[in-house]
Amino acid sequence: MLTHKGTQTIKTERLELRRFTTEDANAMYENWAKDERVTKFLTWEPHKSPDATRMLLESWCTDYENKNYYQWAIVFEGKVVGSISVVRISEDNDCAEIGYCIGYDYWGKGIVTEAANAVIGFLFSKVNANRVVICHAVKNPASGKVAQKCGLSFEGTHKEEFKAQWGEYLDISYYAIVRKEWEILNKNN
Repeated sequence: MLTHKGTQTIKTERLELRRFTTEDANAMYENWAKDERVTKFLTWEPHKSPDATRMLLESWCTDYENKNYYQWAIVFEGKVVGSISVVRISEDNDCAEIGYCIGYDYWGKGIVTEAANAVIGFLFSKVNANRVVICHAVKNPASGKVAQKCGLSFEGTHKEEFKAQWGEYLDISYYAIVRKEWEILNKNN
């Protein structure tokens, strides 16, 4: 059974994962929300203005009242550079799916892998998840590399499961890790 804790601050070697505030709107807009390179394979289009980002953050801040809501700002070197969240929860199966995005200037620095590892650990150790899933568009292989580096195993690809913003149907690959695998991976940490 999942034991929801809500979005709590998580600190890693280089990162702070914390709740968003409306004051993060300009940083979010400038660093990733307006960038088509970042949003290309996401479920939402680039934001048109910082006001659009601020409105979204207002709704996220309200959602923090719910204990089963998980949405973190990724803070690196004092700057909000991305986000990571639980995008889907199965209460019946004690399963959580996570999603993430980060500003283009921060790609390839291991930031998302570090954030994802921290969130996966939080979900297993604090929320009592039994399974964590990451899925990504096959045309976005870097996202799959994050899953692999976090110890998730490839489970398969769903053909043309997602319709992209430009109308193309994309294949989506699924990766997962279960609690007992995570415990073995983290036994010596």
